Amino acid sequence: MFIESFRVESPHVRYGAAEIESDYQYDTTELVHESHDGASRWVVRPKSVRYNFRTTTTVPKLGVMLVGWGGNNGSTLTAGVIANREGISWATKDKVQQANYYGSLTQASTIRVGSYNGEEIYAPFKSLLPMVNPDDLVFGGWDISNMNLADAMTRAKVLDIDLQKQLRPYMESMVPLPGIYDPDFIAANQGSRANNVIKGTKKEQMEQIIKDIREFKEKSKVDKVVVLWTANTERYSNVCVGLNDTMENLLASVDKNEAEISPSTLYAIACVMEGIPFINGSPQNTFVPGLIDLAIKNNCLIGGDDFKSGQTKMKSVLVDFLVGAGIKPTSIVSYNHLGNNDGMNLSAPQTFRSKEISKSNVVDDMVSSNAILYEPGEHPDHVVVIKYVPYVGDSKRAMDEYTSEIFMGGKSTIVLHNTCEDSLLAAPIILDLVLLAELSTRIQLKAEGEEKFHSFHPVATILSYLTKAPLVPPGTPVVNALAKQRAMLENIMRACVGLAPENNMILEYNRFLPVGSARAVADAAASCARLPLRFPFSSALATLRAPTYNAQPPEPGTTAVDAHCLAEKKVALRENLVG
Repeated sequence: MFIESFRVESPHVRYGAAEIESDYQYDTTELVHESHDGASRWVVRPKSVRYNFRTTTTVPKLGVMLVGWGGNNGSTLTAGVIANREGISWATKDKVQQANYYGSLTQASTIRVGSYNGEEIYAPFKSLLPMVNPDDLVFGGWDISNMNLADAMTRAKVLDIDLQKQLRPYMESMVPLPGIYDPDFIAANQGSRANNVIKGTKKEQMEQIIKDIREFKEKSKVDKVVVLWTANTERYSNVCVGLNDTMENLLASVDKNEAEISPSTLYAIACVMEGIPFINGSPQNTFVPGLIDLAIKNNCLIGGDDFKSGQTKMKSVLVDFLVGAGIKPTSIVSYNHLGNNDGMNLSAPQTFRSKEISKSNVVDDMVSSNAILYEPGEHPDHVVVIKYVPYVGDSKRAMDEYTSEIFMGGKSTIVLHNTCEDSLLAAPIILDLVLLAELSTRIQLKAEGEEKFHSFHPVATILSYLTKAPLVPPGTPVVNALAKQRAMLENIMRACVGLAPENNMILEYNRFLPVGSARAVADAAASCARLPLRFPFSSALATLRAPTYNAQPPEPGTTAVDAHCLAEKKVALRENLVG
């Protein structure tokens, strides 16, 4: 059963005019390696910590500034939000389509909130906490091409022509601001697009980005801004002592116009200096150590890296399944070809290397979790190939072969072919990253014994579900398994309204009650009472003992579902009451 919304009534949650406060017991474990009777052993000790969460419920007017706004992802997301906001429909060769947010975790997925009369109840993910309505987003951003968003949408060849025609009047006036262009960091084939660039030194470019953010915020009258990089994949930056290893060295390097400071890092510095959340949607190492230091000092949210939309998302599910089932993946070969501008940029070896790293590391935590299958240092052979094929455009082809060792020396091979509409998969993920980044800035927490509330760590682990190479605080384990990532995000939001995590034990159904026990009788009575029965429970026992009980037809007006449920309850009542 599906419900649109709900309210938690519990002594552990309090709804105020502008805040929700909750009390939450966080249960975990700690391990100790100790000696006992001359032998060493591991001891696992349950540990509980009380937390208080405080979530501001006032939803701001939110501005989104995209770096690479005129690219396939930026134009597709902007078009999609406008189409939803305006309720646009359009004709395809199959049917008339309606605008939707399919592919968005926040807008098109559900969470289980409990059961009612034996039926599981689900509600929208977005109903857990007040979130920005994507229809209300205000868009802006930068691009090294001065093409307006309507023409950029046409160039991308992602959306149907009928839809493009209806969207054009809304998007023709949207023109990206000049962007930072450094040909040393992206493929040379991008030079033909670069007619809209910020001149000057790196410090002057960074200062221009700060000015652009301030002017956008003032002009659009938004309360908050989130900036997201959806521009070209850059090559990796060299991380060097004295260059970008500390906050002080990074800022000094910008002042000295050091060539190794990438455009994406300049955007990120500008955002952190302004207290604006910045998300990196590409695989390069934007967040050099000095930038992470700067974000922590300024308590400014940063998140990344690289959108997890198609092949890698499948990989993070499949390898988790295989290793969790005791099957040993030994070879993973992933091949892709695509024909959009992302594919053209990735045809350069230095930018492909960034993507190769982010796609290859996705199985590391799952492999290291099972020392029964893998010796220390052992890892599956893992190869990633990406080729540029202009004809296929935005319709990326992904082919994977997983070879595994199974029982008694056997081998199993799984082959997948996935046609990924690249930008149509990425756009809802961008949307989720923006909405969840904003939401997380409204959540504060404190542990038992702490006096003041504080925000989450500026390095936003909470966004891991949406990225290929999750950025985590120093010393934090990296989790790539998709189910764990989603559970973390959902359970944090559940804690904010005083709900326990979903443990999936379903003890209310899995327990066994001896026939004729008092509890079984009570449960049978309760089950009977929930049905639309035509007789009181006080007469149930006598009715059951009547020889004609099972032969009685359902009363007039009883639906097929009612009759089926009633038959099942008759069996349950007979077993429990008359044994």
